[in-house]
Amino acid sequence: LSGAHYLISASHMYISDSGRLSLFDCVRQTVKGHGVKGLYRGLSSLLYGSIPKSAVRFGVFEILSNRAKDESGRLDSTSGLLCGLGAGVMEAVLVVCPMETVKVKFIHDQTSGNPKYRGFFHGVREIVRSQGLRGTYQGLTATVLKQGSNQAIRFFVMTSLRNWYKGDNPNKALNPLVTGLFGAIAGAASVFGNTPLDVIKTRMQGLDAHKYKSTLDCALKILRNEGLAAFYKGTVPRLGRVCLDVAIVFIIYEEVVKGLNKVWKTE
Repeated sequence: LSGAHYLISASHMYISDSGRLSLFDCVRQTVKGHGVKGLYRGLSSLLYGSIPKSAVRFGVFEILSNRAKDESGRLDSTSGLLCGLGAGVMEAVLVVCPMETVKVKFIHDQTSGNPKYRGFFHGVREIVRSQGLRGTYQGLTATVLKQGSNQAIRFFVMTSLRNWYKGDNPNKALNPLVTGLFGAIAGAASVFGNTPLDVIKTRMQGLDAHKYKSTLDCALKILRNEGLAAFYKGTVPRLGRVCLDVAIVFIIYEEVVKGLNKVWKTE
C-alpha cells in the first residue's frame, strides 16, 4: 500500500511508446482526466496480489535460508543471493506472473477511453474467457527473470548489510529503523539492477502484448524503436515506491520473525 499512488504513473510511463512523459506529466494528466481517484485505479489488483506474493517470497526464503545457515546461524551473502533468487522465481511462477498480467491489463483498460472491465474479478473472468489461463501467464520468462534478479539483489544487499552491522556478534539485535534503512538501500539497488526487465515484462503483459513474439523480440523492438533510454522509463516513480515499500516490508518481516522466534523458541 505504501506506494500505491505511484502505480498508475509508473505503468503509464512503461506502457507509453512516446517516451516523452515525465512522472509529473503522468500525474498531472491522470488527475486531469480521472481526478485524484485516478491515481488509485488498479489498487484492487495490487492488494489481491501483495499478500500471497509476500507469503510465497518470505516463506520460500525462510525454508531455503534455514538450510543454508552455518553452525552459528549466520547466512553469508552468496547464500542470501541464491536463496533470494529461489524465492523470486517461486513467487514469479505461483503469484506474480498471473497477477501482474491481470493488473497491467486492468490498469491499461481503465485508463482507456472505453473501459470494458467493470472490476478486477470481471476483468479476470473476461481475460480467462477470451484467452484461457494462458492469457494470465503472458511474459512468464520476463517475469521470472525480473522477480528472480529482483529478490536476489534485495536479499543479497540485505544479508550483506545485516552481516556488516552485526559483525562478530550474530545475536546483535537490529533496530527497526536500521532495518528500514537497509531495506531502502536494497530496494534502490534492485530498481537500478532490473528496471529494464520490468519494462519488458510490463510491455509483454499489456494489451499490446500481441506485438511481441517473445521476451527477446520485445527487448529488441524496444531497443530498435525507442533506444536504450526506453529501458529505464519509470525509474523515478519506481525508485520512490520501491524504496519505501521494501523498507516497510523488511521491518514487518524482521519483527514478525522475532515474535515467532519468541513464541516457538526457534532459530
